[in-house]
Order: sequence, then structure tokens, then C-alpha cells
Amino acid sequence: MTPYRHLYVPVDNSEYSNIACEVAVALARASGAAVTGSHVYAARMHDYRFRQMEFTLPAEYQDEQELEKQRKIHDSLITMGLQLISDSYLDVLQRKCEAASVRCARKTFDGKNYQALVEDITGSDYDLVVIGALGLGAVKDSFLGSVTERVMRRVQRDLFVVRNTAPWEQQANGSIVVGIDGSPQSYHGLRVALALGKATSRAVEAVGVYDPYLHYAMFNSIVGVLSADASRVFKFKEQEQLHEEVIDTGLAKIYQSHLEVAAAVAAEEGVDLKITLLDGKAFEKILQYVRKARPWLLVVGRVGVHSAPGMDIGSTTENLVRLAPCHVLLASGTYYPPMDMKAEASIAWTEEAAARMERVPGFVRGLARTAVLRYAIERGHSVITNSVIEAVMDLFMPKRTQETMRQAALDLAIDAVRRAEGVTALCSRCGYIAKAARPVQCPVCQAPGATFQVIDRAAVEALATQEGALTEEETFDGVKLAWTEEARQVLRTVPSGYQRRRAKARIEKSARIRKLTSITRDLAAAVVEETREETEGLSPRPGANVTAPGALPWSQEAAARLTRVPAGFMRDITRGKIEALAAKRGVAVVTLAVAEEAIAEAREMMAEMTRQTQRAEGETALE
Repeated sequence: MTPYRHLYVPVDNSEYSNIACEVAVALARASGAAVTGSHVYAARMHDYRFRQMEFTLPAEYQDEQELEKQRKIHDSLITMGLQLISDSYLDVLQRKCEAASVRCARKTFDGKNYQALVEDITGSDYDLVVIGALGLGAVKDSFLGSVTERVMRRVQRDLFVVRNTAPWEQQANGSIVVGIDGSPQSYHGLRVALALGKATSRAVEAVGVYDPYLHYAMFNSIVGVLSADASRVFKFKEQEQLHEEVIDTGLAKIYQSHLEVAAAVAAEEGVDLKITLLDGKAFEKILQYVRKARPWLLVVGRVGVHSAPGMDIGSTTENLVRLAPCHVLLASGTYYPPMDMKAEASIAWTEEAAARMERVPGFVRGLARTAVLRYAIERGHSVITNSVIEAVMDLFMPKRTQETMRQAALDLAIDAVRRAEGVTALCSRCGYIAKAARPVQCPVCQAPGATFQVIDRAAVEALATQEGALTEEETFDGVKLAWTEEARQVLRTVPSGYQRRRAKARIEKSARIRKLTSITRDLAAAVVEETREETEGLSPRPGANVTAPGALPWSQEAAARLTRVPAGFMRDITRGKIEALAAKRGVAVVTLAVAEEAIAEAREMMAEMTRQTQRAEGETALE
């Protein structure tokens, strides 16, 4: 049984719409739900356009009486014709419903498509909207139709965005993946996923993502623009050390706890939930995960744990709706797991503890409050005091008490000395760095000791020596890292500019997480490969020629140069000009020189157009 009782399906006879009908009927049949289909036509718009074009009619139709006659004929034909088309579209849905013994209702509207849909949804009792990602206006590079996007932003109902247009009988395989970030919307999505999993006999798994790279990349990007005085005030070295020693590990534990709560909720439903903790940018890591896992459905909260009140849709969710290769369900409802509900209802806060929580930055306050409440109820506390908060901070954020904050510099120095020798063990599941060579169990994700990868600094240094001369660099916060020549060659395969700077920062951060002082080819290659996956289709692999559809092959350098042009209209125009110039020159491969020449010509043309516009505006002003 699904949690939905009344499904709503906008139809327009596109391939996405037809699959949306099949999805809705299948879900309704599994739970005894009703289905309502609708189509919006635009008779008033056609009538308006006809009146605008009346002046183009032949002279014999320009007589006033004849015009009135033609208007009536046109209005009648348009209204009747569009109504017949709407009925035909809805007949398709009704036949599918009748074949599956599903109750079906029909609605048609004359008006602006998305406005009519939004008004009907908000004024009715539908609890799930099933809508195609694209409509009849879809073109090759379309990701999300304008009607779907506008409906998505304006309605607060669960929304099933149909992306897979394969026939329904070919969609029998594939799991359901749900993103968990600790928000009540993500837990509602989990319950929906569990119900849909049972209704469609599909496995359900949960994925969480925390980002240990964000602050490093941010600090790395701004250090070059701050004055010496500003840098001293900001104390980059202390800030980055604090993140590496405190916040990165704390975030991993917090997000792992969200996944464990999800697993507990699933266990109560009789489902053994597979949970996976990933590190990196949330939408990128989830997108990479679903591209590899190829699930049938991705379920995400409409907004996330960091969203401000009144947010229509979170950025992670919006990106996933546009880019995910599978169906996506936006969970708009909320659900608080029993532990969190009980904690909110039964635990009191002292004034001092409440005031302290209010001083926590807003973007992490929800995470911190949930962590404190879970800790309190697990240990039987009925009142949260400052000492309880301190205990939680020690658990989730080691060394984060007031005393260690005062002694942070000394503690970090001692830790650095302690880690100077020996080996480091890295949990391959969640990225936790262990103090012991090989722990029995990961304290973050509870993975067994066998999942830890032992990193011996001596072995890494020996490998680095084999890969060529080491070149030492100083990072923005004063830490020195040595790069092998082979590692640098790998980095140079990433297109120069923002992409390469970002890849370099991620490589440095990965080395620092692993407590390494040398960056080898393998370490760099792992990060560069992720960068390629994130920009799939834009950056060619080293040494390869790429071919745009219907065009000459491109060299790697030329293709990399094109990626520096803003995506969309500008890049399409630029590609066309480059290929036109290559054809004019009679070359067999589009080279970097040809690309640069065409781009230079395009710049000059734009500059001349700008000069002409300025001259025209100046002449108008003089008049």
C-alpha cells in the first residue's frame, strides 16, 4: 500500500505524459487510490492571436460584418477543436484506468497551462502529482519543462517527476534511493520510499552526504584577495586546522546518525535498509551515485535541513530534478522519527542552554539541536543543561569544548607531533581517519576494521620518489605538500581555470584528510576522475579527439577551450563559428589555433555591434 489516496496527472500526449499516466495507474492500483487527469488548452489565447492578425486577411474579409462572421466561426472551431483534443488526451488515461480497475476523473481548463494546474492542485485534495519532466515542447538539450518547473515551485504537494520514458513493462528493475539529511522532509521521503518499495517489490536504500571540502576550497579561493592584515585577523591556518580536526569528523558523525535513524525507522517497517555515507557536494555525490546504481526512483525532500522558512525548493533537490537520469519524487510532507518527536515533546531546556543554542549559526542550528536531543533521550536526560551540550560537543566534535578552544593551538601542535610517525588508517566507507593503525570498528559508520585502508607514510614517500622529483608547495594556510611530476601531469589534464583550481583544492584536501605530505599520481587521478564525472560531456579524456554531432573531430585542447565559454546559447554559437571556420580552412581536425581564431573573430564582431549600438543611442539622445 502506498501512502497516497488521490493522484493527479496533467496530460499533453507527449511521451513523458504517456509514461506519467502508466506510473500513476500502477501506483493507484497498488493502493486502491483514485486518479484525476487534466489537460489545459488555450482557446482565449488563440482568439487573441486571431484578432491581432485580422489585418492580414484579404480585402474581401475586411468588411465589418464579414469580420464578425469570421470571428464567430473561428471562435467556435477553436473552442470545439481544442476541447475535442483535450478529450482525446484524457481518453488515453481513462482507458488505462479502466483496464486496471482504477477510479478515474477528468478535468479540462481553458487558460494558461501552469496557472490552471496550480490553481486546481492547491484547491483539491490530491496528495501526489505525477507529471512528466518535459512536454511537447521538448528539444534535444531540454532538462526540465517550463510548465513542470513552475508547478514544482508553486505547489506544496508530493511531486513525482517522470524522467524514464521506457515502456512501463521495461521499468520492472531498479531500486529506490532516498536522500537523508536529517530534515523532516527527508524522513517523510523515507517513509514514502519504504511504502513504494513494498508496493512495487523494490529494494530501498538511503544515502547521506557531508562536505569536508567546502571550507578548504572556500579558504583557498579567498586567501589571494585578502590583505596581509585581513589574513592575520582571519587566521587561515588555525581555521583550517580546526575544520580538519573538529568539524569534518563531527559532520561525518552527525550525518551518519541521520542514516542510522533512517535504518531504525525502516527496521520498524520490516525493511533492512542499506545506508551509505558519502563525502563531497551533496547534489554531485547523489547524482554520481544514481548514475552508477541506476535506480528506478530517487526520493528527496523538497527542501533540506539548511533551508530557510518559506523556501520553495532546495538547490540540491532542484539540481537533482534537472539532472538525475531516473524518476525523481519530491517529498513535501514532514515526518519526525519517534526519537526526535519524543525528545521535542518530553525534554525541557534551561534558559542558559536555550540561549546558547540560539547563538549557534542558523545554517547548522537544526543539526545541532537534533544531535543534542538525541543524545539527551538516549541517556535519560529530561532537562538539557550546558553540561549536556558540552557532552554532545565532545561526542560529535572532539576538542570543541571551551577549554580546548582556548588551548586549540597547543593541542593541534601536540597532535601533529604525535602523528608525525607511523601509519594512518582510512575508513573506505565514510572517510573517517583513525588514530590506531587498524581499528576493530569505525566509530562513525560502524564499518568493520577490514574496511579500513592502511596508509603507510613511508610507502607513500617511496612511491612518490619513484614517480619523479618532488616539488614542494605551500597551501594557503601554510601547510607544505609535495607533488610528484606524474601527479602534476594528471592535474594538467583538467581544463585550466576554475575546474583545475577546484580539482587542485580537492586533491590537497584529500591528502590532508589522509595525513599525507606527498601527492602521488594515484591520489590525484582519483580526484580528477571525479571531476570528469561531474563535467561529463564537457571535458575530453587526455589525448582523445572529440566529435560534436555532425561536425569535425576536435582536439582535446580545442574542446577544453570551448568549455571555458559559458554553457548554453553562447557556447552553441561559439561552437558553430569554430566549426564554420574549420570548414573554411579545410582542416581535418578542429585545433586550438582554429578555435582561438574563431573566438577572436566573434569577440571583434560583438565589439563592433556594441560600438554601433552606442553610436545609435548617442544619436537618439542628441535628437
